[in-house]
Amino acid sequence: MDTDLLKTFIEVCNTRHFGKAAENLYVTQAAVSSRIRQLESRLGVELFSRLRNNLKLTAAGERLLPHAEAVLTTWQRAFQDVAIHHQQSTQLALGGSPNVWDLMLQNSLYELKISKPELAIRAEVLSHSIVARQLLERSLDLALVFDAPKVEELKTTRILQMPLELVATRADQDINMLQDIGYIMLDWGTLFSIQHAKKCSHLPTPSLHTNIARVALDFMLQAGGAAYLPASLAAPYIEQGQLFRVNNAPEMNRDIFACYHQDNDNKALIEEVIELFKRTGSQIAPSLLPEVDKTELEK
Repeated sequence: MDTDLLKTFIEVCNTRHFGKAAENLYVTQAAVSSRIRQLESRLGVELFSRLRNNLKLTAAGERLLPHAEAVLTTWQRAFQDVAIHHQQSTQLALGGSPNVWDLMLQNSLYELKISKPELAIRAEVLSHSIVARQLLERSLDLALVFDAPKVEELKTTRILQMPLELVATRADQDINMLQDIGYIMLDWGTLFSIQHAKKCSHLPTPSLHTNIARVALDFMLQAGGAAYLPASLAAPYIEQGQLFRVNNAPEMNRDIFACYHQDNDNKALIEEVIELFKRTGSQIAPSLLPEVDKTELEK
């Protein structure tokens, strides 16, 4: 099948607009319409319903979408494997959530490249549901996540435990005094949500809910508030007097897990990478550190 048809289908799914899809693909709107008609003709189904300029996926379109994404990912991987530079004989597809990238993978990626300069790395930010699917499809070699998929074919190893502590932009705050400055609910995964519901039910209604640590941190520093942050991330801001530990707040922990398919052809390499990540995984991405700490890193 022509991969351009699948690329066009996915772009229309993302934009829900033929004209915008055409702009993103650098083709005419007529070409987009023609490709969708070709794809529908080959499959014998309608992929989109069009009601009053409202473009929606049909049930068949919903079923096709994950398969289309898998085909394109596999094709991209095959293309890279074949076209890869002769000195880079091995490729590693690595994925993780935004928080995992910020809190450990960014620096670990650099250490990995220094350790294995011949390795070609494909690095992606992925949601939990996509991680599990791509690991099973072998289009992803290694994933680092907070909530490990409970799938028999996937092997899981704990990389590190990450302490979380409640910090605020105002000093001498008690856990029962946060109503005035506001609370930011930072989602650290399923287990954290369960612990949070049990231990922190008396916290005020969040003024912001996010699953991205850098969004919560920037919002706190600009607008004020309190949130559960990794101790390693909060520490330099506490030292500078920008953040303060909240009194009587329960401490919580989150584990970061490495997951891979037990029959992956690169199993030996993956296990080496996991050991490297265990050694380097506690380093925060430089872009999340205060300015003075970034300066120190550059010296």
